[in-house]
Order: sequence, then C-alpha cells, then structure tokens
Amino acid sequence: MTDTLKTGTMPQVSDPTHQHLGFKTMIAICIGTVVVQGAMASALLGFGIGGLSFLAAMLVATLLAVCNAMSFSELSLMYPQAGTLATYTQKAIGHFPAIVSVFAGYVVVAIFAIPAEFLLVDALLQTLFPETLPSHLIPVLLLATLALLNILGTDVFAKLQNVFTFAMVVAIALVGVTAMIQPPSAEIAQTAVGIDWGISGIVDGSFIGLVALAMWMFVGCEFVCPMISDIRQPEKRIPRAMFLSLGIIFVLFSLFCLGAGHYLSAETLTTSPLPYLDLVDGVFGKSGLIIATVMGITATCSTVNTVLAAVPRMMAGMADNGQAFGIMGKRHPRYDTPWVGIVFLAAGVLIPFLLIKPDQIISLVIAAATSWLLAYIVAHIDVMVLRRSRPQHRRPYRTPFYPLPQIVGIAGMAYVAANASPSPDMTALIYTLLGVVLGIVSLIAIVWVKFKMKKGLFEPDLSD
Repeated sequence: MTDTLKTGTMPQVSDPTHQHLGFKTMIAICIGTVVVQGAMASALLGFGIGGLSFLAAMLVATLLAVCNAMSFSELSLMYPQAGTLATYTQKAIGHFPAIVSVFAGYVVVAIFAIPAEFLLVDALLQTLFPETLPSHLIPVLLLATLALLNILGTDVFAKLQNVFTFAMVVAIALVGVTAMIQPPSAEIAQTAVGIDWGISGIVDGSFIGLVALAMWMFVGCEFVCPMISDIRQPEKRIPRAMFLSLGIIFVLFSLFCLGAGHYLSAETLTTSPLPYLDLVDGVFGKSGLIIATVMGITATCSTVNTVLAAVPRMMAGMADNGQAFGIMGKRHPRYDTPWVGIVFLAAGVLIPFLLIKPDQIISLVIAAATSWLLAYIVAHIDVMVLRRSRPQHRRPYRTPFYPLPQIVGIAGMAYVAANASPSPDMTALIYTLLGVVLGIVSLIAIVWVKFKMKKGLFEPDLSD
C-alpha cells in the first residue's frame, strides 16, 4: 500500500546506478533462506505427528510469518539501509536493543545454524557415498567457495541464488507431486501406516500445539531487506516478494508432506534422521539418489549463499551506525561488498562446524534460533513505536489493519519461543543456552553503548 498522504523526509530507497537484483532473485532469496534441510525434516516430522492437522498448523504459521513480513516491509522502506533491524530499532527504542536483536537474532543464529546444515550435508553425502568422501571436506569447500563468490558482488550472488533455489524447488516439488500421483507398491503401501488423515485435530483445535514446530518452516524471508540497495523498485517488490514467497513455501511443503504420507509410515517420519532421503528412495528407488543430493545440497547452498550476503550487510550497516567495529563496514574497493564481514562470518561458521559434534550443536541451534524470534518481536515493537513517535515519516508501505498484525505477531512469536523445545528432556538445556546467548550479547551491548558510543541504552536516535 503506497502512502501518498504522508509528508516529511523521503529517504533514498536505492541507488539507481547500483541495482542488480530483479524480482526472481528476490523470490529466490526469500525461499532459499527458509527452505533448508532442517525445515524439510521439520515438515515431515510434523506431518508424521499430526497428519492433516499439521497442514492447519502450517497455515497458522504462514499467517504469523505474513505478520512478520508486514512489519519488516514497513520498516525497511522507512529506513532503506543495510543495517536493517539495527537501524529501525535505534530509531524506535535505542541502540542497546538494536545491537542485541541483530547479534542474538541473526549473527549468532548464523554461526550455529549453518554448521548444523553442513553437518546434514556431510551426513547425506556419507550416506549416499559411503567411504568415498573424506568427512567435512565438501562442506568446507562449499563454504569457502560461496564466501569467495559473495565477495565478487551481487551479480554473482544473484546468479548462484537463482540456480540453487530453482533446482531445490523443482526437486522438492517433483518428489512431492510424484509421490501424490504415483501409486506406491503394495509393499510400500502396507508400511505407510500411522498417518492421521482425519480432521478431528483441526475441529477440536489441538493442531495449535503443532504451530511452534511449523513456524520454523516460515522464518527468514526478511533476509531480502539487507539487500535493499541492490533491488529495483523496492517499494513494490519487497512486500510482494515476501508475501508471494510465503505462499509458494506453504504450497511446496504441503505437496511434500502429502506425498510423504503415501510412502512413509508415521514412525519413519518421526524417527528417521533424514526422512526426505527415505521418501526419495521410496518414490524413485536408488535412481533417486541424484534428486536427494540436489535437494539437500541446493537447500543448504541457497541458505548459506543468502546468509553470507545478508548478515555481513547487517553488520556493515551497524558499523556505519557506530554499533560494531568499524572494520565490519569495510567494503571491497571494486565490488562494493562487505568482504570483511563475509570473511568474519565464514570463519565464525567454520570453527563450530569443525569442533562441535552433531549431538552437541542441535541444542545450540535451537537455543540460538529461539533468540531469532526476539528479532521479530522487536520489529513489531519498532513499528508500533514509530507509528506514534514519527507519524509524519514517509511510509511507502503501511501495514494494513494496524496494529492487529503486530499484536498477533508478538503473541505468536512469544508462543513459539515458549514451545521451542522439541522434547521435555531438552527444555532446561535449551532455555539455559538461550539465557547464556542473550546474556553474553546483552553484556557486550551494554558496554559498547555506554562506554564506546556514550549513549543511553534505550535512547532513540532522533535523526532522520
């Protein structure tokens, strides 16, 4: 929705001489960040637990993600800068929550979530090619290659992202649709038991208990916002890209789950470490190994590619705002990419990947990802505060039905955070780790804001 009535400062949304990302690439960024191997496993796990009820939970999660996308659309177009959430938050509620929300919600998440994805890639390759490839080698090569290509500029990034995402979407859709229309053999049909094809869970409302699990399949489309200076017509395209991507993701995962229900039992869906590999094997047999490899590797590469592009730009924007070390804002003299931030993030990902065992990193990922939800809550608060403190600021996009999406979004993210633990025996560890993550980041932010920036912790930046 374009605001033609508001007056006031009109920010430069993008540099017309520096626009490289078209709408297809924006869709690829949104989908590529969200659809990871972990999300595919979560989708099949949820369908194994709830059957059709899980699709209802997915729909609720999609609506919550739309609320998140509305807030990020409004904020990113108010302040179209690489700092993204840090910039919006410093304008609304101060530098301390700005630093905490970005580092706890994005930087720490990336440092622990990407190694988890690489561990899944390594497990997939070791399963498909046992005793052929050295452990850890391929993920390390992928990380180094993607980091280097991201330094070479947004044109290279865009081409890679389009290829990765297109191949991933085609592979997932092919598996899901084929599984739905191709009747399984009698033997497979007999083993595909335990799936709840009824709607009782929808009617009695018990599907709400699955929303927290479903939400992890719809977070991340806002990673398109740090790329705003490279986007053509961001006022129109950023909201459209996020909303359309969420719809595509919902359809894609629905097909994937419904297809899996015809070939795999509830037990397999809920206990297999790589359930999508079991699905591909059931649908295509051994000839489907290529499809499984494409699904797994492209899902990880599309996510890593986007994170290496977006998160360093967040850190560079924060450096420009004085919220991080100035070296993080250093751009490549030829390609204008935040190469120091890219190298820093790649190194931060590599260390836990090489040192931490798979069973140790899962709890860290869940705890760090739960702090990601804090970033969404802060974004909703930013919108509500800025509506009151800066009513005349130009808003190329205005959240419809304000403030309902923000209230629903805050309540939804709080619910998901409170139910983030996948099992009772992990609950104490996860929330302890979450407290440690937030505590360390908060302590660093307090010292930085008070003694380096010499600002009040919750002192809004009143400049335009």
